[in-house]
Amino acid sequence: MDPHRAFFFSFAFLFTSALLQAGESIPVWPDLAPEETTRKTGTPLPPRETDSAPITRVENITSPTLDLYPADPKIANGTGVLILPGGGFGKVVPDLEGSEAAKWLNSLGISAYVLNYRTTTGADAEIKEDPWLRPVQDSERTLRLLRAKAEEYSLETDKIGLLGFSAGGQVAAIHATNSTAHYDPIDEIDKTLQRPDFLLLVYPWRVYIEGKEELMPQITPSPETPPSFIVHTHDDRSSSLGAVLIYLGLKRHNVPGEIHVYETGGHGYGTRDRPNSFIGTWTERATDWLRLRGLANQP
Repeated sequence: MDPHRAFFFSFAFLFTSALLQAGESIPVWPDLAPEETTRKTGTPLPPRETDSAPITRVENITSPTLDLYPADPKIANGTGVLILPGGGFGKVVPDLEGSEAAKWLNSLGISAYVLNYRTTTGADAEIKEDPWLRPVQDSERTLRLLRAKAEEYSLETDKIGLLGFSAGGQVAAIHATNSTAHYDPIDEIDKTLQRPDFLLLVYPWRVYIEGKEELMPQITPSPETPPSFIVHTHDDRSSSLGAVLIYLGLKRHNVPGEIHVYETGGHGYGTRDRPNSFIGTWTERATDWLRLRGLANQP
């Protein structure tokens, strides 16, 4: 970035970031989301006594919202990441697999946005389609929304990526490997590109077909798939084979990629440490990858 543009960018961010507050939520759709008849933004479930640390779980979402976590204007670099939490599609986990990752990204000068996408619980009618469809629609719409608001949010339109955890990783993989959106355009926002510029998948859930050892048909790596960083564990019951097959698809199409399969760590760790595992270091590996691509501030 040339000095004049850098000065303008820094000034613009200082002005607009004053209007944004960490954790502020905005709606994703201007009216009802596709196929919905209500606007339910979700109900938090009671905490589980078995949780070793607090974890928020939200169900009954028919009207998705986006939580904003802008980077500190003193270090913001114009990169943005849309975070898709996990939750098995019946719920969304916005802290363990959302705001905690946003804090890490913010430390690198990256603005983060946590999507509370629609869940199978609380739907207005029986969901007959695949459970990933509505979350994918929400993800595609939100990515377009961020590009449309890039000036307002002080983002570079070619530096907006996706980070998906678990079921959110399945959604992110479908979103990033398809060039056509899964809903009909409704306004000017939908004229912007829906594919992310880069992709991070953390323990993507059920992305391959058991017994066939092939990716689900909706995940189609191609030369247009964005550069990707993938993390999984060997002892995750949601097998790392799916992550490996996604990486194989990247390799076959000469798409830049990096994959890390840790021996231990299980599933659902977010950015937290796990006993008898080094899985908590995955953010360090991802930081290196983001810096290598010019997406994160140097140390």
